[in-house]
Amino acid sequence: MSDHQQRRTSSPSGHSGDALPPVEQHAQQYETVRNAHETELIEDYVELIGDLIRHRGEARAADIANRMAVSQATVSKMIRRLNELGLVTSKPYRSLFLTEEGQKMAETSRARHDIVLHFLRALGVDDSTARIDAEGMEHHVSDKTLTIMQRFTEQQIK
Repeated sequence: MSDHQQRRTSSPSGHSGDALPPVEQHAQQYETVRNAHETELIEDYVELIGDLIRHRGEARAADIANRMAVSQATVSKMIRRLNELGLVTSKPYRSLFLTEEGQKMAETSRARHDIVLHFLRALGVDDSTARIDAEGMEHHVSDKTLTIMQRFTEQQIK
């Protein structure tokens, strides 16, 4: 292989320059993303409801709509869905409450979010950008990657 061909097929990290991973790996990547997309909106709502309850003592649909920049109708539809999934309980014109299952989901989602946020900050990303980037990333990283992110962050603090 010529020196020119070698440069075209290898990156500085030594990984192949081929843009396409093996078929099985590629299919798994897309399946993982599809599965994350299915749950991320639910997790975001449940996480926000948990945060509102923790910081304000209650979670109201109007607060959720304002913080997520969506309409009250959109929030109402999602609340119905969360209720059907057994994640929240609600009464008309009252605050929302997380079920035990919803509380567990909120805590897991918050922990994942915090790991990604602290990791980005440890890399030197400014707070505003880190908050924007972390929102959503927590749904797309594996537990293995989260563990490594957390370990890296803890090492940076020492």
